[in-house]
Amino acid sequence: MTSPRIRFAAAALALLSLTACGSSGDKSEGGNVTLTYRIWDEQQKVGLDKVMAAFEKANPTIKVKIEVMPWEEYWTKLTADAVAGSAPDVFWMQVTYFPEFVTKGVLADLSPLGLDGAKYHPNVVASNTYNGKLYGAPKDWGMPGILYNKDLFKKAGLEMPDKLTWAPDGSGTLVELARKLTVDEAGKHPDEAGFNADKIKTYGFSSTNHSQTQWMNWIESNGGKLIDKPFGKYTFNDDASAQAVQFGVDLISKYHVSPPATQTNPPTGKAADMFKAGQVAMYPANNALLPFVAPEADFEIGVAMMPEGPKGRSANINGLGDAVYAKSKHPDEAMKLVKYLASEEAQKSMADQGYSFPGLIGDDLAQGYVDFWKNTKKIDVSPYLEESKGTTFNMPIVTGWTGFEPKLVSIFNEVYLGKITAKQGVEQAVTEGNATIK
Repeated sequence: MTSPRIRFAAAALALLSLTACGSSGDKSEGGNVTLTYRIWDEQQKVGLDKVMAAFEKANPTIKVKIEVMPWEEYWTKLTADAVAGSAPDVFWMQVTYFPEFVTKGVLADLSPLGLDGAKYHPNVVASNTYNGKLYGAPKDWGMPGILYNKDLFKKAGLEMPDKLTWAPDGSGTLVELARKLTVDEAGKHPDEAGFNADKIKTYGFSSTNHSQTQWMNWIESNGGKLIDKPFGKYTFNDDASAQAVQFGVDLISKYHVSPPATQTNPPTGKAADMFKAGQVAMYPANNALLPFVAPEADFEIGVAMMPEGPKGRSANINGLGDAVYAKSKHPDEAMKLVKYLASEEAQKSMADQGYSFPGLIGDDLAQGYVDFWKNTKKIDVSPYLEESKGTTFNMPIVTGWTGFEPKLVSIFNEVYLGKITAKQGVEQAVTEGNATIK
C-alpha cells in the first residue's frame, strides 16, 4: 500500500508551480547573504561543516546554513517547499527524483558554471542532465558491493575468491560458495543429505527484494535493460530480465542459501540486522551503508565486487548532485557555492574524511576515501572503486518513479514470496510503470 507521504509527494509534484517567489535564504546585517543548504545525512554534516568553513573563509559575505532533513521526510518537505516557493537555495538531488523536479522547472540550469562534464563520473553526469544541460553538480557516488563476514569465512575454512560469478541456472562460484557458508542447526549444508531448510542457523547470502543492490544488478548482468533511454520507457519485461529476477528468488527458495522473503521483504525487512548479527555471511550493500553497519558488527568486514553474470558485471551506481533552486533569492551566491562543492578541494575534503567517493574522476582523489576506511576502520573498500571503473548503470531516469516505486516493491514482494512468477512480475511492473511515465 502506498504511504500517505508518498501519495502526497507524488500529487504535489504534479502541481509544482514556480509562480511563488523566494527561498529560505535571507539577507543578514551588513549585506551578508545566508544560504540554506539542505541534506538528509546527519553524519555527512560533520564533514560538510569543514567544507563550508573553507568556503565561507574564501567568501566572507556568504554564510551557509546546513539543514538536515531525514530521508523519510526529505522529499515530501522539499516538494511542499517547492510548491510554496520556499525551497532551500541549494539541496541534494538524487537520480530517481531528478526527472520530476527538473521537468517541473524547480532546478536551475547550471550551464553558467562551466563545469567540464568529462572530469566527473559519466553516470553521475547523466543522472543530473536534462536536454543536454546540467541541473545538478556531480557531488559523489555510491554503489553496491558484497560485504562479507570474515569470521564466518574463517570458521568455514574459506576465502573470498577474486571473482564471484552467477548464471540463471545456478552455475558459477556464488551459489557454490553460498552453499558452503549456509549451515543448519545440525551443521549440515544445503547439498548434504538431511539438511533442514526450516532450521538454518547461518545463511551464506542475503537475497532480497531491493532494487539498487540486488535484482537490478542481476538484470543488467544478464543482458536485460531497465529502460530504453533516459526519460524513456521501462523495458525489463524480457526473458533475460525475468530469468535474472528468478535467480534472486531461487537463492531463497531453491538453493536455500538466503533468508526467506518473509523476513527480508520491505518495508520491514531485517536483512541488514541479520548481517550485523552474524547470521548472514554475504550481504550486498552500498558503500554508503558502511557507517551504519560497521559500528554494530562485532566481526571483521570484508568487501568484494558484485558477481559477474552471463554478460559480465554490471553494477548500479547512485550519484548525488548539488542542485540550485530555480527561484532562489540569491542565485549568484548559490551558484558560487555549488561550483565550490563541485571542486577538487571540496570533494577531496569529503573523501579524506571518509564520507563519500568524489564525483570527480581520479584515483588520487578517491584514494582518500579508501585510506580513511582502511586506516580507521580496517575495512578495504577499494573493490567499490575498482567496480566503478567497469560497466555501471543508473537507477531508471524516468518521470513517475516516485509514485510507481511503492507499487513496484509490492509486485516484487509477491515474486519473492513465490505468489506470482518472475515473468508475471516483470510484465506487471513494466505495464504499470510505463503507465506512470508522462
